[in-house]
Amino acid sequence: MGDVKGFLKVKRQAGAYRPVCERVKDFGEVNLLRSESQSKEQSSRCMDCGTPFCHSGCPIGNYIPEWNDLVFHNQWEKAFSLLRATNNLPEITGRICPVPCEFACVLGINDDPVTIRENELGIIEHAFKNGIVKPRIPKKRTGKKIAVVGSGPAGLACADQLNSAGHSVVVFERDDAIGGILRYGIPEFKLEKKIIERRIRILEKEGIKFKTRVNMGFDYKVNELEDEFDAVCLACGSRVPRDLHIEGRNLSGIHFAMDYLIQSNKRIKGEKIPADKLLDAKNKRVVVIGGGDTGADCVGVAHRQGASCVIQIEIMPKPPGCRTKDYPWPKYPLLLKFSTSHEEGGERDWSVLTKKFIGAGEKVKKLSCVRVEFKKDIQGCPLMREVAGSEFEIETDLAILALGFLHPDKKGIIDELKLDLDQKGNVKTGNNFMTSKKGVFACGDMRRGQSLIVWAISEGRKAAYHIDRYLMGWSMLPQL
Repeated sequence: MGDVKGFLKVKRQAGAYRPVCERVKDFGEVNLLRSESQSKEQSSRCMDCGTPFCHSGCPIGNYIPEWNDLVFHNQWEKAFSLLRATNNLPEITGRICPVPCEFACVLGINDDPVTIRENELGIIEHAFKNGIVKPRIPKKRTGKKIAVVGSGPAGLACADQLNSAGHSVVVFERDDAIGGILRYGIPEFKLEKKIIERRIRILEKEGIKFKTRVNMGFDYKVNELEDEFDAVCLACGSRVPRDLHIEGRNLSGIHFAMDYLIQSNKRIKGEKIPADKLLDAKNKRVVVIGGGDTGADCVGVAHRQGASCVIQIEIMPKPPGCRTKDYPWPKYPLLLKFSTSHEEGGERDWSVLTKKFIGAGEKVKKLSCVRVEFKKDIQGCPLMREVAGSEFEIETDLAILALGFLHPDKKGIIDELKLDLDQKGNVKTGNNFMTSKKGVFACGDMRRGQSLIVWAISEGRKAAYHIDRYLMGWSMLPQL
């Protein structure tokens, strides 16, 4: 490394954000890009590790120490080349990845870890700013045609890899724009859609074709798909939400988080929503049920829509603020997280079970809740029980269910192809990512289950390797 004592001289400088009083008034990106000098200084903290565990923490195997060293030496173009070798969407992971790599950083054993995500973002934005990111058009085409169904991170990564191998790739998307959950499920203040569009323009110039508003299995028959293409990759995500089947669920004012986030993104884009379909938090008491990242995104949207108050509740206990013996380094720990949305206001509460919704007429007005605690049985499995006498109510005008997802939507292509499913309802594949239907592959949340964006990219890249090998008998694409 350029400065083997850099980590002793420089302290971690976390990413900066726009002031809360300013950013809650709009949906502009909250993240502020670093200066190049700051990125260079922070990259000097990357140690000359004998074994860099950040590699094991990163599902796509980013060359983290290597491109940190190159940034320190002001070799930005080489750093970008290494970053591009493993990551198809670094401008997106650099903004929204939960950085499992940082929790595996060796420096994190007794100090603050390297700011890997911010350094990554610095590299890719430098590359865009200086015209280093250019379309890489394959010199030869194989004559093979591949359909990728779904344009989220897994689908885009898979399409990018297959196109680079010389195959002709068409990406199908049922929504009216490319990006999948990146476009519709993530708020603008975390990921401005111009970032996605910038990447799509490059992929189009490289030869990938995109077709929107195609609901596979309905608008486009599966038998036509199989006749037209030599291989098919399904990357449709996991979009069936987990529901809360309790008394009062039929009241109005209770909505799934993804419906709320999708509509918000469409409104920002300029789409007109009928008054009777509008999901707006203005002057409303909002309760977000579910303590994860999606729930936090809903909190941020509610702030910007002018909610009178916002509370986010979670059934699990409040996580610790630092590692416990259950999550030793370099494991990805269960820790208390504060997103930018939480910094903007509102309340959070843990160990809360929602028992029923209470309405006035047909509209939800209250949540009936109770405190819970978890004890382990003789096998060590956690058992939840209600705390006697802890019942309470939360007033609300808008309840948002952010409880995660169960499995992919089976209607359409899964049913038509009669694909085998695993015990959780995800598409079952072999180690080669091929489904029970020959020539049809699956990747991402559709195969793995609900997971992180970096895992989706990893899945898309691995699927591309196996599809290329299936079509050509061998592959030079990386397996990571």
